Amino acid sequence: MAGTDMPLEELLGYLETLANQSLSLWDIPAAATARLINVSENATYLVEAPGGYKSILRVHRENYHSHRAIECELDWLEALDAAGIVTTPGFYLGKNGDPIQEARVEGLNDPRYLVLFQFIEGEAPDESGDMSDDYEELGAIAARCHDHVLGWQKPNNFERLTWDVNTVFGEAPTWGDWRVAPEVDGTVKPVLQQIEATIRSRLTTFGKAETRFNLIHADMRLANLLVAGDGTRLIDFDDCGWGWFLYDFAAAISFIEDDPRIPDLKAAWVRGYRSVRTLSAEEEAEIDTFVMLRRMALLAWIGSHIEAPEPQELAPGFAATTARLGQAWMDRISGTLETPNE
Repeated sequence: MAGTDMPLEELLGYLETLANQSLSLWDIPAAATARLINVSENATYLVEAPGGYKSILRVHRENYHSHRAIECELDWLEALDAAGIVTTPGFYLGKNGDPIQEARVEGLNDPRYLVLFQFIEGEAPDESGDMSDDYEELGAIAARCHDHVLGWQKPNNFERLTWDVNTVFGEAPTWGDWRVAPEVDGTVKPVLQQIEATIRSRLTTFGKAETRFNLIHADMRLANLLVAGDGTRLIDFDDCGWGWFLYDFAAAISFIEDDPRIPDLKAAWVRGYRSVRTLSAEEEAEIDTFVMLRRMALLAWIGSHIEAPEPQELAPGFAATTARLGQAWMDRISGTLETPNE
């Protein structure tokens, strides 16, 4: 969890206190308690009470999303669900009528925003075997979401993060600078610099037409699908924002870009996508550019979140593998660099 110099274990202690003290902001059973189940940009808690009550509490990282940005996320959640595009988590209004609560705890300088979501039954798909059917469904869900945003009248002053070349590689990158990530040394750095330059060039040519660049989930991985007997749910819209539609595939293979199953999974995702929405050959040919954009963003993310267990586990070899993947990608496209969209 970036954004603080406090040791993670100490920070989580304060956040657990904050989470439990804040439950009274909602009309939920008095005996409810919050237990940490995930930490990344935010801390996520399972809230339980005797009698079977369950909900999910998200405690936001400070200075990452504004109150308005969180409102816009919830607006899109509601719109997708209401339109029957995909089932999304409902959320509870606080006692003051606002779904976004603000609270603070002694020991932390800044207050935190909190949102209490309804608990959704279901299990994430098994990622150990053949995932082709799951990725085909993922592609279809992505296409439905993309079609939806093209016709959705967004609320005034709509505010979300942007995922583009500037926010990955610019002067103030959202997830930090890949150059200071672990193991970015003299061996891999020149290759990574070439990868960045190639991505910049190709995406400048690809452009940001609204039919290509619009509101996206930006973290549509299998881990964020919950499958139950009555259908599939899509969760965790915390990263949703402005980005290229094809970035949703890149996010789907986060951290497994070197898995030998990826060509088959990409084909399945594209097949699902095309079952709903047109995807041109030009666009399909650029998918791997977005995979490399995401991979470079993840390299930066590991560096800026290295105090957390998951980045620590991922860090060894990640920079070198990114360079290897990127070099192979550049070798494949070397004959089309002058005309990248053919």
